[in-house]
Amino acid sequence: MTPSMKPHRLTFAIQLVVTLLACAFLMVPAGASILAGFTANYFRGLSSGLTLKWIGEVLALYSDTILLSIAIALGTLCVTLLIGVPAAWALARRPSRLTRLVEEVVTLPVAIPGLALALALILAYGGIRDFRMSPLFILTGHVLYTLPFMLRAVMAVLAAVDVRTLEEGAASLGASPLQRFFHVVVPNARGGILAGALMVVTLSIGEFNLTWMLHTPLTKTLPVGLADSYASMRLEIASAYTLVFFVMIVPLLVALQLFGRTTQGATR
Repeated sequence: MTPSMKPHRLTFAIQLVVTLLACAFLMVPAGASILAGFTANYFRGLSSGLTLKWIGEVLALYSDTILLSIAIALGTLCVTLLIGVPAAWALARRPSRLTRLVEEVVTLPVAIPGLALALALILAYGGIRDFRMSPLFILTGHVLYTLPFMLRAVMAVLAAVDVRTLEEGAASLGASPLQRFFHVVVPNARGGILAGALMVVTLSIGEFNLTWMLHTPLTKTLPVGLADSYASMRLEIASAYTLVFFVMIVPLLVALQLFGRTTQGATR
């Protein structure tokens, strides 16, 4: 038994080493960038001392950008909830070739590059000046980009719980379509709604390509401001901006992972 276990231990050791090297390859640059945001002078290194000055400057220079990014992400979440949950319900209750076609059309923006989607929006609505110059233009692009993720997440949960049978039971008790939606569909789809919401907010805050094409000087979001800081500011300020970005986005990613594990455990 012991000799047969040795190859498995060797395989595990090799996999562990490769995983750790891959993590180091990814995390070391991020750690160096974050550390630069606390360094008084990047070129002198840690010998120049640590400071919170650069984070303060980021908050002073880019607070409007950060708040706008949060507002757009929350607005995107509200719109995707209002559209995505009822649409997922409608598609899940009567699966057919037509519903599959509609689903594919709705999820098409995921397969289209963000720059192409942004260009299409500019060509279609760029002539409406007030709309083009407002944050609603970016919000529209984010809704088109993130709606498929909300739709897929809710549909997956509704398919697993057989929502059609639950609805028929509620209807036999005299529940109206509106009552069935709020008292049967929404509670049973809660896991998918929460997972979709986390994905929508995370993607909206971190989306760059689409937003870069749609933004104006007065409607910069967090990733666009990050690119601007690297191009026009001191490296320490750009690194501090990276830290602020991580502080906002990493908790959402961790929550998404934890929720995914919790949902899998509950399903089992």
